[in-house]
Amino acid sequence: MKNRRVLFERPWLLTVVIGGMIGAAILINSFGRTSSNSLLCSFSGAYTRPDHSDDSVAQTQLIAILHYATSRVVPQQSLAEIRVSFDVLQSLAPCNFLVYGLGHDSVMWSSFNPKGTTIFLEEDPKWVQTVLKQAPNLLAHTVRYRTHLSEADQLLRSYKSEPACLPPDVRLRDNTACRLALTGLPEEVYDTEWDLIMIDAPRGYFPEAPGRMGAIFTAAVMARARKRQGVTHVFLHDVNRRIEKVYAEEFLCKKNLVKAEGRLWHFAIPSAANDTMNSAFC
Repeated sequence: MKNRRVLFERPWLLTVVIGGMIGAAILINSFGRTSSNSLLCSFSGAYTRPDHSDDSVAQTQLIAILHYATSRVVPQQSLAEIRVSFDVLQSLAPCNFLVYGLGHDSVMWSSFNPKGTTIFLEEDPKWVQTVLKQAPNLLAHTVRYRTHLSEADQLLRSYKSEPACLPPDVRLRDNTACRLALTGLPEEVYDTEWDLIMIDAPRGYFPEAPGRMGAIFTAAVMARARKRQGVTHVFLHDVNRRIEKVYAEEFLCKKNLVKAEGRLWHFAIPSAANDTMNSAFC
């Protein structure tokens, strides 16, 4: 979701997205299974329980339709890229969906997961406030990253010499020894098994930016720690950039790549519960 404040004038995509939002609203009954997740979500320390009522779901979807019908600001992913994640969401919703990045497409992603739990992780607290003023039903956290893009190559070379970064004992909470681990996430993010993880942030296009190294590493650790049945679907955007690509190949693994569309890679990562002797991600 880099350059998320830039206006993208793509009328053809706007039309498609509006149609998709309307279709999502029509399909609400097909997604109407009751979510068993009682996750608590927060923003600025105020905890509220997600509202999965039909009225709340309908309101979120109507906000999405209104937004895309009246704005020239459209998602930065292409129609084909969006469709990859949409198809998985359609098959799994309601589910647990974690999104790195908060932007003009957030109401769309939330609407695609009716009665599920969708949480957004964003690096810029002012931007969080701006987005939530327009879409208060979204659930978002501000995240602080411990890395800079300029460190990406050094971190990739050195992580294998740090036991706290390596399977099978790698963890995320309070893992200050491994700089790739995101240690400051809210407890509910650690406590939830995510069915889908979208990585389209943080910024990763200038040296001082956080880069997506930590997000990719953390997604891999979360997926491998899964205890529920099934795989964890991880979607990584901007794989045309070198760091995203090399980190994906290192931690998400080419063997788990199930689809590539444009600048998006879709991984289906199995649990490592039965792979306790493996000291590598791939």
